[in-house]
Amino acid sequence: MKLHFPWCALSLLLLSPATNAQKPFTLEQVTSAPFPTELTAAPAKGRVAWVFNAQGRRNLWVAEPAPDGTYKAKQITSYAEDDGQDLGQLSWTPDSAALVFTRGGDLEFLDRSYPNPQSLPQGVQQGVWAVSVENRVLKLLGEGHSPSVSPKGDNVAYILKGQVWLAKLSGGKPEQLIHANGEADSLRWSSDGSKLAFASRRGDHAFIGVYDLAAKSLLYLDPSVDTDLEPAWSPDGRRIVFIRIPVSKGRLPFSPRREGQPWSIRIADASTGQSHEIWRAESGRGSVFHDPVAENRLIWSASDQIVFLWERDGWLHLYAVPAGGGAAKLLTPGNFEVENFALSPNRAEIVFSSNQDDLDRRHVWKISPSADHPSALTSGTGIETSPVFANDNRTVVVLRSDAQSPMRPAAVSAKGELRDLAPDSLPADFPARSLVAPQQVILSSADGLSIHAQLFLPANAADGSRHPAIVFLHGGSRREMLLGWHYMFYYSNAYAMNQYLASRGYMVLSVNYRSGIGYGMEFREALNYGAMGASEFNDVLGAGVYLRTRADVDPRRIGLWGGSYGGYLTALGLARSSDMFAAGVDIHGVHDWNTEIPNFLSSYKPNERTDSARLAWESSPLSSVSTWRSPVLLIHGDDDRNVPFSETVDLAEALRKQGVSFEQLILPDEIHDFLLHKTWLAAYHAASDFFDRHFKTSGN
Repeated sequence: MKLHFPWCALSLLLLSPATNAQKPFTLEQVTSAPFPTELTAAPAKGRVAWVFNAQGRRNLWVAEPAPDGTYKAKQITSYAEDDGQDLGQLSWTPDSAALVFTRGGDLEFLDRSYPNPQSLPQGVQQGVWAVSVENRVLKLLGEGHSPSVSPKGDNVAYILKGQVWLAKLSGGKPEQLIHANGEADSLRWSSDGSKLAFASRRGDHAFIGVYDLAAKSLLYLDPSVDTDLEPAWSPDGRRIVFIRIPVSKGRLPFSPRREGQPWSIRIADASTGQSHEIWRAESGRGSVFHDPVAENRLIWSASDQIVFLWERDGWLHLYAVPAGGGAAKLLTPGNFEVENFALSPNRAEIVFSSNQDDLDRRHVWKISPSADHPSALTSGTGIETSPVFANDNRTVVVLRSDAQSPMRPAAVSAKGELRDLAPDSLPADFPARSLVAPQQVILSSADGLSIHAQLFLPANAADGSRHPAIVFLHGGSRREMLLGWHYMFYYSNAYAMNQYLASRGYMVLSVNYRSGIGYGMEFREALNYGAMGASEFNDVLGAGVYLRTRADVDPRRIGLWGGSYGGYLTALGLARSSDMFAAGVDIHGVHDWNTEIPNFLSSYKPNERTDSARLAWESSPLSSVSTWRSPVLLIHGDDDRNVPFSETVDLAEALRKQGVSFEQLILPDEIHDFLLHKTWLAAYHAASDFFDRHFKTSGN
């Protein structure tokens, strides 16, 4: 359902949910569903694996087809505690008898100190493990991460402290395979297991390396001053295709990346290292490489086509170019964006997820590099993403959700029907039937830009009274909230929180502000966003104005909440518009861009770029703290690697000097994407209680 600003009282009465649509539920119940990640198809036996995070207990699951056409799923690890130890990076053995995976550490910021959110005196470790599917026996292979099993099934390559290591699946002491400068990633075996390709990141440049196991030799492919990444082998294992991004050290963060020095695709001989360019982005739109959500950036098809993502027309699409060079063919035309894509085992077809014909959802499509248009595999009011082919080259497995049921793995039939792989995994008391279906809203920003949002209406929305309202602002900013449960863990939790707030009588408006994904390059690369002018603040204001005009919203009780980039916009809204936003919950938000930017761009020195630093400061909440009056709850883990904890320290000091009321929930040793389930509960309970105190006490 699509609702357009302004809102009228008649449409409110027609579209409000029935007052008996919701039954009370707890925050514990609505966050109890296991969340799936790492959906990975096996090379044999039709098996599929994934990780379920069930209230902090992370375990491997495997499903395989039964004779009756159904799937039988089972848990093959037995980690029983909410212990904050991440689990992922799955790699199958060639016979599909075992899985290799990483447990422990920070799987976002690799090769940093291992997070210890339980504050265990003895500390924690990160390990590469193997587990048998049949007998579920675990074997520790070594300390490290990012395992990749050799096609021969004998060795596992992995990374420890930026270096490539090798372990025998049969056991024994692992060895450091390569001693090299830089930090390795993207381990890729040749089809015969004789060579290993990888990317070697070296600060302002990066190489593609190839290690020959028999010769014990290391070769860098056509090294340059540029950044080479994403190696992918040809089917015969003789050539490697990779992306080359030209050096652009002068570019500042938040500068619109709509055009610039064109990126290119090159193919190299894996034996000689010589390469040649097969394609170069045209000047203008799409000339600057955009790092997409997709795990794969390049795939090499059986028809000798290189398939990749490009946004020549302002939308992120699949293109194919012959390995011999030539013009790129657009495979997915239209005003939508491709997100995840995967190649069939026989390299003949591609499955992908996109928001084609449904901008605020995701569905799955299939195409071959020689086809003119993709065919839809799924559609409707659900969300389907992260597709992979099973080893039969026909069966497609996805992650699926809808407005009421969270993400879970499912197989797609030839008719587009979805069959859950682990239908009994949802807790019996999960309150699916008590959840509301958010409604699509398109509102006007303060500067006139159209902004998509999702509106969660409480059960008593049509009772004739004015209700408190909350604006939710996602993080990223390269994110998009959907009309259902999200495919990312952080935002699945946020969706649960929005449902919980709605169940407690709040109108909740989840806003997809500019600089997010899903609506094209010009929306994502918004002018003057972030540290270049905070133009997203116009969208926050637009959301506030939209809510104020609704007959069912109390304009004196409108709040803000969000995490990370959403915490930044929450703080900015409170600092600049306390007259509109009466309270807020700021979870690990950015408060001074000059503190945050060096966290992801070490070359940024504010004292050397005074004009940019001044604009970054003026775009920060701390620069407007003198007009901040509304109370705020600050939540932050002090081992945050994304947003320095000092951001909250500095804001708290400034608020005290200003006399602004604030509360704090500080989480020792927690990181940005909270590792402990109990941390999520503590944060969300604190947020809900905070809003209740300010919006539901007598006199409000």
